[in-house]
Amino acid sequence: MKKQITVAMVAMLVFGTLSLHAQSSTATPAATTAKKKAKPVRETAEQRAIRELQEKMAAQQAEIDELKQENAAKDAALSAAQSTAASAQSAAASATSQAAAAASQAQSADAATQSQADAVTGLKSTVSDLQTANANLVTTINTTKSDLNDSINSPAVLHYKGVTIMPVAFFAAEGVWRQHSVNSDINTPFNNIPLGSAPEGHVSELNYSGRQSRLGVLVSGGESLKLAGYFEGDFLGTGTSSNNNQSNSYVFRQRQFWGQVASAGGFTMTGGQMWSLVTEDGTGTNNRTEKLPNTIDAQYMVGFNWTRQPGFRLQQRFGDPKTGAFTLAMSLEQAQITNFTVASSVTAAIPTQYFFGGLGQNGGLYNAAATNGGTSDITAYANNTAPDVVIKGAYDLPHAHFELGGLARFLRNEYFTSTEGGTASAPVYTYGTTYLTHIASAGGVFGSIRVSPSPFVDLAVQAMAGTGVGRYGSAQLADATLRPDGTLEPIRNYHGLLSIETHPTKKLDIFAYYGGEYAQRTVYTTALGNTIGYGPNNLNVSGCYNLPAGPSSSVGNTGFGGTLSATSCSAPTRYIQEPMVGFIYRVVSSPKFGRLQYWATYNYMQRNLWSGNNVSGSNPVTGPTGPRAADPMVFVSMRYYMP
Repeated sequence: MKKQITVAMVAMLVFGTLSLHAQSSTATPAATTAKKKAKPVRETAEQRAIRELQEKMAAQQAEIDELKQENAAKDAALSAAQSTAASAQSAAASATSQAAAAASQAQSADAATQSQADAVTGLKSTVSDLQTANANLVTTINTTKSDLNDSINSPAVLHYKGVTIMPVAFFAAEGVWRQHSVNSDINTPFNNIPLGSAPEGHVSELNYSGRQSRLGVLVSGGESLKLAGYFEGDFLGTGTSSNNNQSNSYVFRQRQFWGQVASAGGFTMTGGQMWSLVTEDGTGTNNRTEKLPNTIDAQYMVGFNWTRQPGFRLQQRFGDPKTGAFTLAMSLEQAQITNFTVASSVTAAIPTQYFFGGLGQNGGLYNAAATNGGTSDITAYANNTAPDVVIKGAYDLPHAHFELGGLARFLRNEYFTSTEGGTASAPVYTYGTTYLTHIASAGGVFGSIRVSPSPFVDLAVQAMAGTGVGRYGSAQLADATLRPDGTLEPIRNYHGLLSIETHPTKKLDIFAYYGGEYAQRTVYTTALGNTIGYGPNNLNVSGCYNLPAGPSSSVGNTGFGGTLSATSCSAPTRYIQEPMVGFIYRVVSSPKFGRLQYWATYNYMQRNLWSGNNVSGSNPVTGPTGPRAADPMVFVSMRYYMP
């Protein structure tokens, strides 16, 4: 806009200048001179118009000059402003550059500072790590020193050459109260629970004992083959002169004593005295994992299948026990015939010329203080022809254990051929002159299931069924009886045990069990019509509940009680049952100091006899249910276990 105004003013100035120049060029010099000399005259209209025009033009020229000056000043100012702006822009660019440089320097400085800070932080971290490492090293050294001191002063195991030696022991103070006496220590002879016809059936007993205290040791070593030896014993043995009159002179008893070799592939061989393979195990068929009922009673529990006897065991494991493993095992074990029983309403109807065992000989290191002959051979040593053979398979899962097995037995006796004569009330046997050998095959099947549906509960059931397997049950019912020809006949037996074990807290266990054992009636008829065997139904049981008689051969003035009278209560046991409840409370349970626990159980024993000539007044009692005896018992225990 300013340029347009300037151009217009320049055009007007040029136009006016040209007009004035034209007018001045038309006057003559003389006229000009005359005008100067002439006197003022009156202006004409044209002259006045020209003059006014000239004045306006002069004014316009002045304005143009002023505008030029102003424009020049403005141009100068604009140029100065532009120059200033350029200088400012240059300065700004320089400042920006300097700022960028400064920022770059600042960033470099910050980076250097950050680098230095990081280096300082890293150094501090390194120092802190070194301090922590030093502290950990000190702790490790102290711990190692403490562990070394512990291993020296209180080692978990002892080391001798290439083997480790781990002591095993507990120390017990225990007691038992029985409503009806069985004249027994902490173990109960279940098959001798007295009826009312025995003096013991009318008196209680209270006995204290420390004899179940146990000492033992586990020795182990090896590399590719693991070798182990185990021993444990207690003081529940009885010598010929043992008594509790003053010094409790009971002998130390061997419970287990075996050696073992095991390969990394799961194959194991064990030999020596150990728990029978019939006994339920906790892992596979491994020794020292046996699952025993929580009883204080050293005879354990009715329905529990077990023996401890010499034998040889082979086993092979397949798989991993943590995820699922199957173990197959076989054992050859010491055989024995226990609680042989034969009865008849006519005693002479029982053949006498037979034998299957005998008393021990002192020179042979077997106990001679035993009974042999007659109708009950309880502690004689059997003349075995073969060991008991046991085969068992076990399957393990993380929370379950299953077992199934079979038992084979061979009961041998020697006898004379015989001929029965005389009368039914007075039979007489005539015997040949040559001993014959008879082997009766026996055995059965057994199994168990144990599950843990939660960490607080374990449930289990075990059972056995077969012939001649009475010795494998805790009640020790009869294995065999006698036929009229003098040969042995195995008795059919059934055993069973149910258990519920709970763990409400780490210190407390509460449990309940029920067990039972059954011996089947096994009878034969002689040539003269008499019945013999196990539980003939014509035996006299009329006096089983009678009070003890006055002075007699069994109960006199000697200060001692008697036993069941064979003439008034002679039926054998049909069924024994035992429910039990109890608890264990661990006051202290420390891997370093051991375990102190209190223990108590309530057991209710009931022994049922086979029916016989049951007479109550003049009314006979028919059916299989015969007389029975009950014996409530309370056991208490305080034990300290070595760690």
